Amino acid sequence: MHSKGGDHPAFGRLVLRYQDRIYNLCRYMLRDAEEAQDAAQDVFFKAYGSLKDYNPESSFYTWLYRIAVNTCLDYGKKSRPKPFEDECAIDSLACGQPSPERLYQSKETGRLIEAALQKLPKKLRAAIVLKEIEGFSYEEIAGVLGTSVGTVKSRISRAREELRRLLKKV
Repeated sequence: MHSKGGDHPAFGRLVLRYQDRIYNLCRYMLRDAEEAQDAAQDVFFKAYGSLKDYNPESSFYTWLYRIAVNTCLDYGKKSRPKPFEDECAIDSLACGQPSPERLYQSKETGRLIEAALQKLPKKLRAAIVLKEIEGFSYEEIAGVLGTSVGTVKSRISRAREELRRLLKKV
């Protein structure tokens, strides 16, 4: 038996497999740890309730991420923007032991990138996060966002352009 047939342990294994990635996506999208936790939980409730609609010929991962992005977009409509918390800043450290100066610069760069990401419109942010942070292909992003590959490429291009513009101001 599998999770689509209502096998609770099978669905539990899927939750364990994807919970961290879904939470991280929600965290990038919502900027609030508690709200991201609530959203991630809602994603799995929605996914479980919609298993009958899942087409096994499609990627479960892409299907689940689509639910997550839509859930975050819905949460974003309900709440006011919040400052991003330092603990989630993007660290781009080189291998090895970084110097304290390098650590500081890296964290500061991460904060600047995060601040710029949060200024993007939600649809652009979703596309760029899925591409650059989650490593999705254009086709996978199109599936998650329910749009064409051309639209995804356009959103990512606009997001990169806007990020460059925002980061030049700093």
